[in-house]
Amino acid sequence: MISHDQDDLSRMYANRFRAKLEHRKSVWRVLIRCFFGRFVPEDGCVLDLGCGYGEFINQVSAAKRFAMDLNPDAPKYLGTNVEFFHQDCSRPWPLPENCLDVVFTSNFFEHLPEKAALARTLDHIKRSLKPGGCLIAMGPNIKCVPGAYWDFWDHYLPLTELSLREALENRGFISELVLERFLPYTMVGKRPSPLFLIRLYLALPIAWTVLGKQFLVIARKA
Repeated sequence: MISHDQDDLSRMYANRFRAKLEHRKSVWRVLIRCFFGRFVPEDGCVLDLGCGYGEFINQVSAAKRFAMDLNPDAPKYLGTNVEFFHQDCSRPWPLPENCLDVVFTSNFFEHLPEKAALARTLDHIKRSLKPGGCLIAMGPNIKCVPGAYWDFWDHYLPLTELSLREALENRGFISELVLERFLPYTMVGKRPSPLFLIRLYLALPIAWTVLGKQFLVIARKA
């Protein structure tokens, strides 16, 4: 499905993220405590799709935690109680129907090569979610980062909050929250943002409309 082989993925993400991993963990700790944690039941079951180095799934509270990625380095960074699926997300998932409370994905859908692959992935998400379970999806909004989007070698699929919402609603999902602008394009730049500024940003939605470059879509399975 993805044009890069696994060694290529390993090198690419190591070069891009590994030096900033500790700060990324701290940023995600704030994002979970101040925003995303409210959507994940502590007695529930959550899957992190495109889990990367586990910054989200290792820190979110849930009774059962799963992670999926093609990067062969990913499991080295996951907690021992996180079950890892090393596979193409557009192929059938090794999970029973109606078993997940939440599927979370951040900055991942844009790495899929075509909309057909995303469509198959959304079908697997719907199959695996319980009725009332939700998909939380965040990613660069092509309307907000039209040129900078292509600065990353492995970006393929341009999306907006509206195109993703339409794809989900066509599959019977009910949109709960659809934001054109949420987080900045990157929260971990050349000069890492102080954590207190990230907490302040999350507390001031008016700032999202100015600085936000990533969409946020939360949709529930009917």
